[in-house]
Amino acid sequence: MNRAATEALTRRHADGSLPLPEEDYNIELEDQSGQKVHMGSEAERRGAMMGLMLHAHAKNLIKRQMYKEALDVLSMGEEAFSLCDSKFLEMIDNVPLLQIDMVWCYFMLRDIKWLSMAGVRLAKSREGIERCHGKDLIRVRVLQGGCHPELTLYMRLELLEAVVAYHSGQYDNCRKALTSAQAKYHQLQVPDEALSLLMGMGYREKEAKRAMRMNKQDVERAVAFIIEEREKRAQRMREDMQRQKEIIEQKRYGMTPLKKAVNIQILDQIVSIGFERSLAAEALRRNENDPQTALDDLTNPETNSSIQASINERKGKRLRQATTAIIEELVSMGFERSRVVAAVRATGTKERALNLLTAQDGPNAPVADGGRVGSAAPGENSNNLDTLNEENLNNEENNVREGGNMEGPSGINNSEQRDVDMEEELARELTGDALSDYDIDVTKEGEAITEYFALLASTGDN
Repeated sequence: MNRAATEALTRRHADGSLPLPEEDYNIELEDQSGQKVHMGSEAERRGAMMGLMLHAHAKNLIKRQMYKEALDVLSMGEEAFSLCDSKFLEMIDNVPLLQIDMVWCYFMLRDIKWLSMAGVRLAKSREGIERCHGKDLIRVRVLQGGCHPELTLYMRLELLEAVVAYHSGQYDNCRKALTSAQAKYHQLQVPDEALSLLMGMGYREKEAKRAMRMNKQDVERAVAFIIEEREKRAQRMREDMQRQKEIIEQKRYGMTPLKKAVNIQILDQIVSIGFERSLAAEALRRNENDPQTALDDLTNPETNSSIQASINERKGKRLRQATTAIIEELVSMGFERSRVVAAVRATGTKERALNLLTAQDGPNAPVADGGRVGSAAPGENSNNLDTLNEENLNNEENNVREGGNMEGPSGINNSEQRDVDMEEELARELTGDALSDYDIDVTKEGEAITEYFALLASTGDN
């Protein structure tokens, strides 16, 4: 189900469509500097997004030492990246990193049959990394502000190259690669004194170690690095919260005939001219986010009147749907339906209706309009109610969406079979941390370096 869940997520998030009702996030591609990446075709966007999501999931499996499962997911990720243009792939290091992770899984599984394939993958990985990072790692230094996140990556690469060389009988190459990997391993060991100093300043152990490793054990630069990383995380949180608000607003407007969300940036521009927001949103929705055609409709009295009538009709429908959902929820709590209908009609919100129902003397005392105890009207049909006001509507209808009952025009089809738990897990694993690929625990690498030095010594090759 990993592949199916990933395909479902990318299908919804790669082409400008609205996320499903329960999703208050949108997955976007960014480079290491945090800038949005815009790709050519939808197939390329889906391929890149699928590859990144599957790789992130595989890294989580590797952390849990589920190497066989990780290898399966990495293979799917490699296939997904193959959908992207080769020129685009040459600009990023994600595919070389994925190749290294695949060989790491081979090694941890101690499966010798992968030896020849491991050598090919490592050669491609080194070529790709050197192309992406630039001569003497200049491009990495520019992107990362002078820090050195790549040490762990090159250490693991050299270790794996040493392992392949050893099992191929190339002992000199093995020793050379092991020696280089060992030197990097020692550079990554954070001194206890420096770690205590940083933790004494109030920094957490994990972020202190990460900062020291990525800044060549320089305490002053590590502190500056931590401060900058915290600000980046805070900025990401602010941007995520803003994007969540935009998604909620977009869901309220519904989708265009081609199943795209209303473009909030274009909407803001039209509103700044002086048009009412919901009116402008509906004009954009009808016209596939074309600002000029939308403005033509807004400035045409006849079309403007038609748009306003459509908005009012939809607003009434939303009010009735939200009211019905509140009634059904309260009835499911055990309250008698006629009392619930009267309470919701009298109060207008779920919370106030619940307070009124629970405050009455006797579990089945009817509630009349205005909150007085009285007789409920016989045969009341809750589907015809229109009791919520606009102020309460947006708060109440979010709960309706979670049940999949609220749709705007051109609404979202929720009938597809989905593995919701897997989709949520995949989404959570996308942290937005540009340095996560380089932030790995190196304990097993250290043990492997020691192991293969001992194996070399046992061959008698000096």
